[in-house]
Amino acid sequence: MTDGLNLDPNLSRPDDFYDALLKAHQDLSGDQSRDFNARLILILANHIGDLGVLEQALDAARAVSPDAARAV
Repeated sequence: MTDGLNLDPNLSRPDDFYDALLKAHQDLSGDQSRDFNARLILILANHIGDLGVLEQALDAARAVSPDAARAV
């Protein structure tokens, strides 16, 4: 079991990841983009594999206020 959810910056190349994520959504419709996000979430959840960590991630995502979420 892991120690828990890591919310500290942990991506070695965050700008490159963001660029790749934007490119992955390029030319997708709104529905296709939502479907892509759902698949990506499930793939990453499977990779993490620890229900406790996933629940912490869900709680952290829920804790963001609607106004803050719009600013992201």
